[in-house]
Amino acid sequence: MQCDPLNDAMCVIKNAALNGKSECVIQPSSKLIGRVLKVMQDRGYISQFEYVEDGKAGKFHVMLDGAINDCGVIKPRYSVTVSEVEKFEARFLPAQDFGLLILTTTAGVITQDRAKELGIGGKLLAFVY
Repeated sequence: MQCDPLNDAMCVIKNAALNGKSECVIQPSSKLIGRVLKVMQDRGYISQFEYVEDGKAGKFHVMLDGAINDCGVIKPRYSVTVSEVEKFEARFLPAQDFGLLILTTTAGVITQDRAKELGIGGKLLAFVY
């Protein structure tokens, strides 16, 4: 039994990246995992991904670029305002303007930079650098 599918997905991506693999398979899939993968793809951390229906929960085939040094989920999922985002950037990212925090907001799953532009807060989901 899996308690946190997003954590399992990030662990699969991290382990594949550290072992030099060019692709990995994430299963089971969910909409949240798909949205996090889309943010990672938009920022250049993965090259592409596709959803494959297998008659159960489905799975994602993810193609890696080799751009990931570390990634993971943030537990507990802290609620943050726009002014608190920099505090969490300092805690989870190694340097300023390096890597990204992924948040879920009323505007969808977005990065910390986009949340600052929109002036909205949300809940922290994951970090990637």
